[in-house]
Amino acid sequence: MPRRRWQGRPPGQNYSRPKLDLLFVRRFFHIQAILFPSWSSQSVLMFVTLLVVALLEQLVVYQVGIIPSHFFKVLGEKDVVGFRQITIVAICLIVANSLHMQIRINAESAAFYRAGSVEHMRTNWKLQDLLQTQKELMKRELWLYIGVNVFDYLGSIISYIIIAIPIFGGQYNGLAPAALIELVSKNAFVSIYLIHCFSQLIDLSTTVTDLAGYTHRIGELQEMILKLSKSCCKSRQPSCKELWGFEKDSLDSEDENKEESGGMAFNLEQVSFTALSSKELLVKNLTLTVTAGHNLLVTGNTGSGKTTLLRVLNRLWETADGSVRMLTSFGPRGVMFLPQKPYFTDGTLREQVIYPLKEIYPITGLPDDERIIHFLTVTGLGSLLKRTGGLDERVDWNWFDVLSPGEMQRLCFARLFYHQPKYAVLDEATSALTEETEGELYHTCKQLGMTVISVGHRSSLEKHHDFMLFLFGDGKWELTKIH
Repeated sequence: MPRRRWQGRPPGQNYSRPKLDLLFVRRFFHIQAILFPSWSSQSVLMFVTLLVVALLEQLVVYQVGIIPSHFFKVLGEKDVVGFRQITIVAICLIVANSLHMQIRINAESAAFYRAGSVEHMRTNWKLQDLLQTQKELMKRELWLYIGVNVFDYLGSIISYIIIAIPIFGGQYNGLAPAALIELVSKNAFVSIYLIHCFSQLIDLSTTVTDLAGYTHRIGELQEMILKLSKSCCKSRQPSCKELWGFEKDSLDSEDENKEESGGMAFNLEQVSFTALSSKELLVKNLTLTVTAGHNLLVTGNTGSGKTTLLRVLNRLWETADGSVRMLTSFGPRGVMFLPQKPYFTDGTLREQVIYPLKEIYPITGLPDDERIIHFLTVTGLGSLLKRTGGLDERVDWNWFDVLSPGEMQRLCFARLFYHQPKYAVLDEATSALTEETEGELYHTCKQLGMTVISVGHRSSLEKHHDFMLFLFGDGKWELTKIH
């Protein structure tokens, strides 16, 4: 069957480029009326203030720009008094311009701090910590940027001061005014060029600071990956490549997972683990074996470590003590986890069901389509085909926004049934479904030959499991047989 691929824009949608027409003018003035409700409003006063500051900045820039012409005049006439006056005025203008530039650049941050004292009682400590860090950063960068800007503009002034020493010392008394101005211009260019090159080195200091931060972050990440790799080798676990079963080769191979030890999925020996950033044990000395055909229900009080136990099984969490062995692989012929929070990609309905397969469109053809449609029907999502327009139709919505919590859990079960792993680890996977729907889904898992490890609170889950592991917290636990 030929598959339809999405090309271009979704049907029924036409996009046009915004135009500067009468509608734009009307909307623009409507927005201005909201921003500036009256002449005495704070927004109008702020706009006028910014306008005045911008005009003053242009005036200062103009005065700084015409300084060289004044220097040419006083140096050509050898006017010592005029030279001093122009030098003082030039330095004041350059410092004022540099201060103004930094105030303008950090105006948003400075205005933000004004609200810090008001919002202190309403915001949490994390926001205050962020504001304090930003304030310290602005203080440290302020003088650096002021120095860089002053040095950039001061270079031209220094060049005239240097050439003024031999001129007023009488070394060039024999030169005509035109020749003297030519000499001043030539030396000024050389001095300005050298100072410009040196100022570029100062500008690089900020880049080097950023590079140091990037280097530390990447180095920390590399060190942590190396640490996890060494930890994996010490625990004698198979590598991630060996454990991952969603590769195409593993789907085509019938004998890839024949080495499983007696139908055993997980083996935990004297395992103890804690919550994140805590030293208190959630579970202590847990010994547990999960074998094929024996469904396990993990239950207990909130915060007793149920989800943390699944993270330990999935090797996402380090144990405080003991050993955890996974004796099967991830994927269709191994184990598959359904997390408490469903995950969907930005793609077609087919991509949601077959995730995380690498091949978006498997070679299996029509039978594969029939399998997907069958499992969507089994999970009660047959109407989703009509809403999406087919398995391979691109949609312009976010799956998390369109689907209800129950539909998201049903779609996760359709994904589970499509892959048909030997072991399914479900974390509150039916919390948004009715008990009747829950029973039907667990019955389908049994028909497909899956061994289920469930985390949940409902008493209705017990009839679908053979053993129950109850976590009390504080390191205590109890394993009992249900049937």
